[in-house]
Amino acid sequence: MQQQQLAEIYDRNVETVYRVCSIYLKNKADTEDAVSDTFVRLMRSGTVFENAEHEKAWLIVAAKNICRDRLKSPRYRFEPLSDDMLTGNIEVDETLMLLRGLPEKYRTVIYLHYYEGYTCEEIAKMLKIAKSTAGSRLDRGRKKLKTILED
Repeated sequence: MQQQQLAEIYDRNVETVYRVCSIYLKNKADTEDAVSDTFVRLMRSGTVFENAEHEKAWLIVAAKNICRDRLKSPRYRFEPLSDDMLTGNIEVDETLMLLRGLPEKYRTVIYLHYYEGYTCEEIAKMLKIAKSTAGSRLDRGRKKLKTILED
């Protein structure tokens, strides 16, 4: 992949990748590291994308996997949550911050549907789950998020 191509992909997707990482990780520094690792993984993979949607989906899944790997480290088991989640041009709204309180299977589906505009069918394909599973996770996640918002 050429440097110019990578720069264009970065410019198109950095905000999305940052928001995905922010719903998983506990602070700004770790989020920024995961974003960098996502684009390094892209650079090393040599993946050729069919279209812009394929590119975005690949980056979202890669970012999610990188964050999940980071969360497995012992350091994350005992570190308290931090609200240090704002940076330069990428803003993480209050609802996105609240998503961190949901179990992973719900927050991922809610983020992809409401923030990225994917349908249940597209989410199911991306996460390799059944369409009905994506729909039920979306419904249950909404209910859990509503409970959090009411409190």
